[in-house]
Amino acid sequence: MKAFMRASVAFAGMSSDAAARLAGVAGDVCLVLDAQGVVRDLSLTGDEVPPAAVQAWIGRPVRQIVAADSLSKLQELLEAADAPDAPDASVGLRWRQVNLLADGQEALMMQCACVQLHADGRCVIVGRSLQATAQLQQRLVQAQQAMERDYWQFRDAETRYRQLFQSSSEGVLVLDSDTLSVIEANPAACRLLELDDHALVGRPLPECFGPDAGTVLTLLAGVRAAGRHAETQATLGVERIEVLVSATAYRQAGSAHLLVRLLRHTADAAGGERTATWTDLVRATPDGLVLTDPDGRVLAANGAFLELAQLGAEEQVRGESLDRWLGRSGVDLSVLLSNLRQRGMVRLFATKLRGELGSITEVEIAAVQVSESPAVLGFTVRDVGRRISASPRGLQELPKSVEQLTELVGRVPMKDIVGETTDLIEQLCIEAALELTRGNRAAAAEMLGLSRQSLYVKLRRYGLKDLGIEDEK
Repeated sequence: MKAFMRASVAFAGMSSDAAARLAGVAGDVCLVLDAQGVVRDLSLTGDEVPPAAVQAWIGRPVRQIVAADSLSKLQELLEAADAPDAPDASVGLRWRQVNLLADGQEALMMQCACVQLHADGRCVIVGRSLQATAQLQQRLVQAQQAMERDYWQFRDAETRYRQLFQSSSEGVLVLDSDTLSVIEANPAACRLLELDDHALVGRPLPECFGPDAGTVLTLLAGVRAAGRHAETQATLGVERIEVLVSATAYRQAGSAHLLVRLLRHTADAAGGERTATWTDLVRATPDGLVLTDPDGRVLAANGAFLELAQLGAEEQVRGESLDRWLGRSGVDLSVLLSNLRQRGMVRLFATKLRGELGSITEVEIAAVQVSESPAVLGFTVRDVGRRISASPRGLQELPKSVEQLTELVGRVPMKDIVGETTDLIEQLCIEAALELTRGNRAAAAEMLGLSRQSLYVKLRRYGLKDLGIEDEK
């Protein structure tokens, strides 16, 4: 039953105040319109709309306070109110969602109905606020959008997981923790176990190891009980392939699972052999090899460097500055480190290496930054003493151009470059003068503008005292 059966008796003699109160409690907003649709009075019972925001509605046509998208709905309400004798008038009012425009406020969402008050065309529009419903709808939309974002993030993560899972060169399996049966296996695991995906999924993993099933079962049971990572060695198949079996426990969606990795022992051994080969090469190389920190403090050194430094054990050099054994203390290491920071590597840095027992060896140093985090520097120290002594009369070749001289900058201090170049020029001039005078030292001294005594000093200095002949007295 939707309408009063005896409305004429129930509401007989109702005063205007009682009718106003009745209309006011029927909705949050109540508008009284005249026959022309102009708002003549209103009432507010809800707290969601401030009175100052709707006070300007009085005296304005109702069409001016309704949003454009609700004008058609307002027209339907007014037409329904003008036809009180319509077939559906006795069964209830027609409600429409209408957006009302309040001053300084967003559009007010209202569920509205219109009732005719008098035969002269006056009517009342009763509106029930939908703001709470709108807020719930907004939160629902935001929650749905958040779920969409989470869903796509989950899909992206799953795609990356699948890609890694399928392309991994290691065998990877996911087991049910209770039954130890395979839930998922990647292609590498199927190849190692010599079973296809359909035959492997659902099968207890220990059964795939034959004689070593007990070992694998013990491993998985221990990981399941302790919840810690563990590993063991086992063999697979007829060829008895050795594999390293490692297992880790984890939980997903309230269920316990085991993640098992199968790594062929042969591949691991090959990697170990390569590492051992490089280690043997470093130890056996005839050139000294040193690793230091960024400040030049020794981290490790091979036997060749210990021999050059006249030391018996690697522990004697660890923690010491490489500058301790370089020829020009405080200079050479500083130059090397500065060039490493600027260029990343240094080649053919000529210097001397001082041994702990007093030996001095001519060496060439090459340096490079081995790693960045942590920063490690590598130095190759090569003994070039025999190479230098093997050159004719111990002479070094004079640089032929300015470019060759500039290549020494950074590897040799400028003072040494200038001094060495001057000495070489003097040697060549003396040799040329003796050659032109056919070994006559007196004539050579006169040609060079030197006294005979000065020439003899320079001959002894450069090891040329056997060149030339004494002049006749």
